[in-house]
Order: sequence, then C-alpha cells, then structure tokens
Amino acid sequence: MIAHARPSPTDEPADDPESAPSKTKRKHEMQALQDLGVELVALDPKRLATLDLPEQLVDAITLARSITRHEAKRRQMQYIGRLMRDIDAGPLRTTLGAWSQGPRIERERFALLERWRDRMLAEPDGVQAFVAAYPTTEIDALVRMVADARAERARGAPPRKSRALFREVKRIVDAHAPDVAAAP
Repeated sequence: MIAHARPSPTDEPADDPESAPSKTKRKHEMQALQDLGVELVALDPKRLATLDLPEQLVDAITLARSITRHEAKRRQMQYIGRLMRDIDAGPLRTTLGAWSQGPRIERERFALLERWRDRMLAEPDGVQAFVAAYPTTEIDALVRMVADARAERARGAPPRKSRALFREVKRIVDAHAPDVAAAP
C-alpha cells in the first residue's frame, strides 16, 4: 500500500499580495479584452484607422469582419483577444467610451439650445435670463431676433426667424464655452 503524503501547513504558499492573479480573474480579464475586440470589429473603419493599434491586430480585426461562420468568427475573436494582451487597453477603452458618449452629449446640447430658444420666445424675461447666463451677448440684436420670431409664430408663417434665432443662440453658446453650456 502506498501512503499518500499530506501537505503540511508549511508547504502551502503564503498569501503574498504580489502573487499572480487567480485563474478566474485572469479569465475575466481575457474576456474583457475579447469584448473590447468585439467593439473594435464593430467600429467604423475610418475610426479604427485613427487608433494607434499594432498592424497585426488591425489585420486580425479586418479579417474578423469578413468571417461569417460562427465557429470561425469565435476563434478569430479569441485570437484578437490574445493579441490585445500585448497592448495597453486603458486608453483604448477611454477613447471608445468617449466616442460612444458623443451622440448622447450632442443630443443633450441640442436640447439645451432648443430650451433656451423656446424660453426666449415664450417668457418675457427669457432674453434677460439668457444674457445673465451668457454675459457677452449683444442684447439689442437678440431682442430684435426674438421679436421677429414671435411675430412670425403669431402669423403662422414657416419658422425661418425661429431657426435664425436658434443658430444665433448656438453661436453665442459655442463662443462662450464650446464644451459647456448653462441650463436655462
């Protein structure tokens, strides 16, 4: 009979904070890189070209776009994930996140501009509130544009003056702070 030796408590590795990550954590990291690869494959080729990626990775992404068979595509995505181990994914994630937020931010900005225009047209003190938020505004020209847009709206005419007011509000907001706009 062969006796199996039991490991003694001294044979177990000590919990070292610098030890390698667990297998589960490594798998999660690899899956995250593969998921990032999926985003890269779905990315517009023009945007992909703006990223500073290794040529081998760009070639693998290009090839993945042309693969239609499920299993072949899965293997190619794994390969892309493997290639991504060699790059720093942090800046890449930041860039992709910013690109995905762009349309949402632009919609919010457009809605803000519309709210300012509508407030100036609907409220008597709307122009003063806008000038208070954007003090570099020339109030006389803005008052004239608001009066024209109100008269146009009262006549039921096409909203040409209202659109011109919107463009002026956009110009003022962009000149004041291109990235930040005050809420009405």
